[in-house]
Amino acid sequence: MRGKAAARHIFERTLAAIDVTDALARCISRAGDSIRCGDTVTNLSEFRRILAIAIGKAAAPMADALCASLAPDFRAEGILVAPSLPITPPPEWNVFVGGHPIPTDVSFLAGRAIFDELAKADEHTLIIFLLSGGGSALAECPLDSSISPGDFQQLHSALVTCGAPIEEINIVRRHLSALKGGRMAALAPSAVKFTYAISDVPAGHETALASGPTLPDPTTIADAQRVIERLNLWGALPQSTITLFGGNSLPETPKPGDAAFARSAFQLILGPHDLIHAAHHASESAGYVTLCDDSTDGWPLEKAAQHLLAQLASVRAANPARKVCVISGGEVSSAVSGNGRGGRNSAFVLACVEKIAGAPITVLSAGTDGVDGNSPAAGAVADGETLTRAQSAGLSPSDFDQRSDAFTFFERLGDTIMTGPTGNNLRDLRILLAE
Repeated sequence: MRGKAAARHIFERTLAAIDVTDALARCISRAGDSIRCGDTVTNLSEFRRILAIAIGKAAAPMADALCASLAPDFRAEGILVAPSLPITPPPEWNVFVGGHPIPTDVSFLAGRAIFDELAKADEHTLIIFLLSGGGSALAECPLDSSISPGDFQQLHSALVTCGAPIEEINIVRRHLSALKGGRMAALAPSAVKFTYAISDVPAGHETALASGPTLPDPTTIADAQRVIERLNLWGALPQSTITLFGGNSLPETPKPGDAAFARSAFQLILGPHDLIHAAHHASESAGYVTLCDDSTDGWPLEKAAQHLLAQLASVRAANPARKVCVISGGEVSSAVSGNGRGGRNSAFVLACVEKIAGAPITVLSAGTDGVDGNSPAAGAVADGETLTRAQSAGLSPSDFDQRSDAFTFFERLGDTIMTGPTGNNLRDLRILLAE
């Protein structure tokens, strides 16, 4: 198996290896009445109520795994917010299908429901948060009544299309949200709070996951203002948010040492390292000498493509008689310049098409959540023959790039990666092969 078929195989094997249900069951490790979150163990029988809040692209399988771990002795009531309706929602849970990457009306209904439930929690409540990527848009609740749902949608749209890294995007929106930047924890200060997370952000930046609703926020309003200034976004933001940032009435997010976190524990159950480890194993099992390179996380798309192709050439030169592979995780930045379909993954592959033309090289990039931007695909794959095939079909890579329409380019060639929503989200995976 070689080329595009091999790249697809490695991606599929990687997805199969990062199982949400197994990971959460291992972390909870329930023994009798006790469950664990990191180094903290608590006795379930001490609580009158177990409340679960599952938000994100992996919310459904995480909720299923939690219910299975608690059964048959204990039961959680909960709220589940996901980008699509679960096939079998947990019994008696409130389920919302929110929007992503822009919050919808249902996102605001979900946010209000979460706000109201957390406000009821007391010292006899155990709250179990199940967080995964996408949570920043799927459930939302404006911090100030002057911010309308339409204003928040405009804010999200400006942020997610400007090409900024996720950490900077979240600095801005967490300071305008009643749920983010530690504010979910602050809504229930006396409750015991366990957070289990699947991270789609760089290691060590877990406060950016779903905008850090249960963790102390290390950033400030001044930091958010600097991000807006650097990205030149003042003209794209709604007037209500500009007024709040310009005044003195906007409250700070809760910081480290706040009493809201005194009875809290956090555990990462799957992260970017697990993704890269699984992809490395899959590529070597397929017979490729493999190099893992995560240095391009947050880089502009073109710079990342040049670097990773240079890395592939270097590995190939060092192993002239072997098939070689470069694995890269994380996200590249890709500003939107047109109204086409696609996202950073298909855009990355499109940027490589002319660079690998005529060479025995394959490039695949796809989101582990199964979604790439505003397209129905996870990403795309190309090889040294893609440019010739495109030209024969009358397709110009540069034209599609200018329209931000990479999905359509690869759809016409039959080279999209279609998985559907995977129920997981460990960021993007790039696979570069040289035969």
